[in-house]
Amino acid sequence: MRALIVVAAMALVSIVAASSPCAASGEASGRPNVVLIVTDDQGFGELGATGNPVIRTPHIDRLASQGVSLTLFHVMPVCSPTRACLMTGRYNYRTGVTDTYLGRSMMHHDETTLAEMLAAAGYRTGIFGKWHLGDNVPMRAMDRGFQESLVLNGGGLAQPGDPPAPVDERGAYFNPTLRRNGRWVKTRGYVSDVITDAAVEFVGREAGGPFFAYLAFNAPHSPHQVPDEYGKRHAPGDFDAARYPRAGNPMAAKHDPRMLGRVYGMIENIDDNVGRLLARLDERGLARDTIVVLFSDNGCQDHDGFNAGLRGWKGTTYEGGIHQFCFVRWPARLEQGRKVDRVAAAIDLAPTLLDLCGVPKPDRVAFDGRSLAPLLRGDRADWPDRTLFFQWHRGDAPERYRAFAARSQDWKLVQARGAGESWDGKAAFQLFDMKDDPFEQHDLAAREPGRVARMKAEYDAWFDDVTRGRNYAEPPRIAIGSPSENPVLLTRQDWRGRGASWTKDGIGHWEVDVVAPTRCEITMRFAPAKEGGDAVFSCGGVTERRPIRAGETACTLPGVSLPAGPGRLEGRLEFGPRTAGVHYVEARF
Repeated sequence: MRALIVVAAMALVSIVAASSPCAASGEASGRPNVVLIVTDDQGFGELGATGNPVIRTPHIDRLASQGVSLTLFHVMPVCSPTRACLMTGRYNYRTGVTDTYLGRSMMHHDETTLAEMLAAAGYRTGIFGKWHLGDNVPMRAMDRGFQESLVLNGGGLAQPGDPPAPVDERGAYFNPTLRRNGRWVKTRGYVSDVITDAAVEFVGREAGGPFFAYLAFNAPHSPHQVPDEYGKRHAPGDFDAARYPRAGNPMAAKHDPRMLGRVYGMIENIDDNVGRLLARLDERGLARDTIVVLFSDNGCQDHDGFNAGLRGWKGTTYEGGIHQFCFVRWPARLEQGRKVDRVAAAIDLAPTLLDLCGVPKPDRVAFDGRSLAPLLRGDRADWPDRTLFFQWHRGDAPERYRAFAARSQDWKLVQARGAGESWDGKAAFQLFDMKDDPFEQHDLAAREPGRVARMKAEYDAWFDDVTRGRNYAEPPRIAIGSPSENPVLLTRQDWRGRGASWTKDGIGHWEVDVVAPTRCEITMRFAPAKEGGDAVFSCGGVTERRPIRAGETACTLPGVSLPAGPGRLEGRLEFGPRTAGVHYVEARF
């Protein structure tokens, strides 16, 4: 993912504002604008600026050359955990976000987001694209400080979080149904173009006051759908492994060149859209006093393509899963072309942006991250070493030692086992000297037992700290009956339970909070029934049952009265002894 962040130098802004009768919004207010751009599942090696000899990313490459590069920037191994770190400046385990689906990506509403902090300081805020921290009240982006939103549900299009709406024959990335300020809208165009159009309009608006725009692409995340003009740019020979650098863990000799062509096409489309956004800033005279931060949320999917020699892919705590590019451009204040080689992470971006914008941190907020402003400005005099932590695995709750890494400036402790749905509890610790072995090819754990023990103790202290404040058995609850969301659409993105999955026979429930006694119409939607049976709805001690016939895809229950309070909401189909969950529950009141 990538992030564009725009911030204006305050003293310079004052001068420009005083001298220009048409000062742009940030300049007129004396505070900088902020634009954050993040891409999805783009690997470190999938840019020209990071050494890829084939991909065409001139706009992002130029952005990198004009700004500061954080060469040891890190993220979490998957989407939602990184986004929680980004939005709060805190490790995702503190926020309740542990995973990407099945209700594990919803962020507790007592967290304070970067958008809320900037909005409180007078910023106009907007998000365009992927939020992935909750689709319903009180966890939507529009509930968390974004005054304007055009977002997709869940973690991506063509997933169970999509609304029950027709899909374009070319795929879900074309003419997608998105949510604009809480209402579903049918858009026209390719999704990356659609959300960039909205961001360009937002930053180009003469509305007064500074703005914070968050452009969060859901590309190049699978499915790899892209217009032919991009997807067919590259010939199979472009992906001959012999064309790519061989250092470290080289590109595999066998791969799918057509799939890689689509991935590169999605990224090249992103590059064109980044170019459009930067051009709009130029047109408005904002570029000089705009901070642009650009990064990707995690490593690329395991497609056997070029990953700059890094070991591993998305979902791993090796560098291929967590080491990312991050570029910060601010022509008025930051020296172009500088490289910062200190270890940094997504948790650092919120405190960094507040620092650069001159916005004080609320007393109630305790950051895990550190402002990188001194490093960006070239002041490294008293920047102490630190150890950063990265962990992800499937499951409702964090487990000690399961699929984690501890990374200091020069050393890295890795226990990579157990990222999937199950783990046998057997840890295998690896130690790497990252200064001499950046590609993690030589395990030194047996030679350095003392260092392993010290870093393991650091991890233990961190794990105890970040998991202490949350009861993971009590996840965030979706509000039913709030005037801020009517109707409420529940999808399999956020259902939970031992049987919850995205398979056709999965069955789960939603943890909800009925905010007041509510009388509503319940509609359950499901795949065409192969036989007759019963559709059953239950919540808060209320159970309603209705027969369904073979071929039916929905069942509506009018006049269902729900008592106030927390509870489990479930929709299921019963066919004799066989039971399956419904795909959607809609509550309209």
